[in-house]
Amino acid sequence: MDVTLKFLGAAGTVTGSRYLISLGGKKILIDCGLFQGLKELRLRNWQPMPIDAASIDLVIISHAHIDHTGYLPRLVKEGFKGKILCTHATSDLMHIMLKDAARLQEEEAEFAFKKGYSRHSKPEPLFTLEDAESVFPLVHGHPMGKSIPIDAMCSIRFINAGHILGASTIDLTMHSSEGDKHVVFSGDIGRYDDPIMYAPESVKQADILVVESTYGDRRNPSQNVEDDLAKIINDSFKLSGPIVIPAFAVGRTQSLIFYIQKLIDQKKIPPLSIYIDSPMAISVTNLYEQHPDNHTIEVIHDQGDRISLFDASNIHYCNSSESSRALNDIRRPCIIISASGMATGGRILHHLFHRLPDPSTTFLFAGYQAAGTRGRDLIEGKESIKVFGQFVTVRARIKVVNGLSAHADQPELITWLRAIQNKPKKVFVTHGEPEASKAFSETIKTTFGWQTFVPEYLETFSLFEGI
Repeated sequence: MDVTLKFLGAAGTVTGSRYLISLGGKKILIDCGLFQGLKELRLRNWQPMPIDAASIDLVIISHAHIDHTGYLPRLVKEGFKGKILCTHATSDLMHIMLKDAARLQEEEAEFAFKKGYSRHSKPEPLFTLEDAESVFPLVHGHPMGKSIPIDAMCSIRFINAGHILGASTIDLTMHSSEGDKHVVFSGDIGRYDDPIMYAPESVKQADILVVESTYGDRRNPSQNVEDDLAKIINDSFKLSGPIVIPAFAVGRTQSLIFYIQKLIDQKKIPPLSIYIDSPMAISVTNLYEQHPDNHTIEVIHDQGDRISLFDASNIHYCNSSESSRALNDIRRPCIIISASGMATGGRILHHLFHRLPDPSTTFLFAGYQAAGTRGRDLIEGKESIKVFGQFVTVRARIKVVNGLSAHADQPELITWLRAIQNKPKKVFVTHGEPEASKAFSETIKTTFGWQTFVPEYLETFSLFEGI
């Protein structure tokens, strides 16, 4: 029995994670994400899968981020009818994130039609809420660390990857008369000193390894996060204007709350009001109370589980569109945290539209900004960016704080790799921009002497023969 691996995404880009394993007539898709960033990548989302969706037997999801799950509604619409396996926390997150993504797609299509800035006479969403709902009956949550049999040929195990709630490394174990073979997909590896998430767990055996390389070419030290954050907030306070932080609803928003509240408690910054302007971030924050084993924050068990960190009196949750719009009238110093983290969609677009021309406003970016996103354009100094079909002049201060990413940097990725006790037959370096993947591939070769590959989109490799 030959085993092949086809790269349907996350090859030459940090988005669109999709890896197809074929063994013994069975097709298993690892992750099913959307492409984001550059237009040439986003256009792939509108194309049918390069393989027949109905021919896929099983989908295994590493974690709930949209670049790993966002194509699922389209996949089901194209005919996929199998099971979707993930951890329990990932299952809960997917329900929130896919519905939110569908709502945003529908709203943006409607807004584009109303304002007439789409080239299409009737703009359509990539997928609808109904499409998203069709995914959930197929989703099956499993505990971390438990071996889950797929059939006589293989089993899988989810291993804590840190990163976000429920995020896992996937160990796909193939059983044969010659012994077990481990095909390991790193997923997105988290940080070893994250203030909220547990450190990623190591993998002991990997015959084939697919490893991410988001920060594969650089260090991203987190030691100065608090000092950098305090300086930016204090400097902005002197301008008497708000700080707007585009932030991912899962993980980044909660980490920002942690750091900002800590700085307030230590009197390193003024006791500013914090507005969480993301319905999804609000729902996700509630999930931290439902999955206490997935993070290090203390959950208080009294009249219903709660996390005091998120209950502080200076934190205000904008649950309605009216409360979100009301933020446009605030001119005093405050902190507004809104999704999405790369400014590709969501409520952050309204804040960009209204506040980018205001020199008293500070936009603070606190995470990786992929090529082709508004976030990347802003941190690279673009003088105007397109929002809602119009070019908006940038007069606001644009600041960046490093070290808050939920992705391991190069030294941390090397630490994670060192725990592997055998020599992998093949190592595929993916989920990075081309320079990062190539650099990390060379680093792995130099450090470990392993055979590495930087796959191209739609490239297929033979993994094992005759098992």
